[in-house]
Amino acid sequence: MGNDIKKIKLDIVGLSYSQTQSGAYALVLGEISGRRRLPIIIGSFEAQAIAIEIEKMTPSRPLTHDLFKSLGQAFNITVQEIIIYNLIDGIFYSKLICFDGKKTVEIDARTSDAIAVSVRFECPIYTYEFILSTAGIVIEGNDFVYLENISETPEEKTRTSAAGAYTTLSEDELKNMLQQALSEEAYEKAAKIRDELTKRKSS
Repeated sequence: MGNDIKKIKLDIVGLSYSQTQSGAYALVLGEISGRRRLPIIIGSFEAQAIAIEIEKMTPSRPLTHDLFKSLGQAFNITVQEIIIYNLIDGIFYSKLICFDGKKTVEIDARTSDAIAVSVRFECPIYTYEFILSTAGIVIEGNDFVYLENISETPEEKTRTSAAGAYTTLSEDELKNMLQQALSEEAYEKAAKIRDELTKRKSS
């Protein structure tokens, strides 16, 4: 195992607004020292919570994650780091490593919530090598638009929204579609194709 459990630091490299699945967004994390990207499908509420903090916008009333931060600060609890520690059936599992000045406590969280909290506490995000090697997508080149508004043509929308459309395609077709999706920066689509390829590897 050894190297598999090596901790790798990630950065938020993009957030794509997708029209294929109503209310679904792709949060793209990237390894700091390499070219692999980890796209994670998240809901619109969490996407908004992350975007608001990245863009330093101030909502009129505190969002749930702002409330979490205020509560933590009121009781001198800091979040030291976020770890995306497991991946089961396409679901990422995360935890917050919290410190109150005396003891460290790990708290389980949905990955989207964990990231929304991490941007508020300005703490690092980590994952393990085995997760990146399973679910990471390699990007050629570093031209990356930060918060990219992504739209698809109606034909593509129909094609991707057909449930399980990818299951009928061959592995080569999927790999080509994956490259195509990446070149268009359609990360939500890329994540779905990646999930289908990963499923085949494990079955």
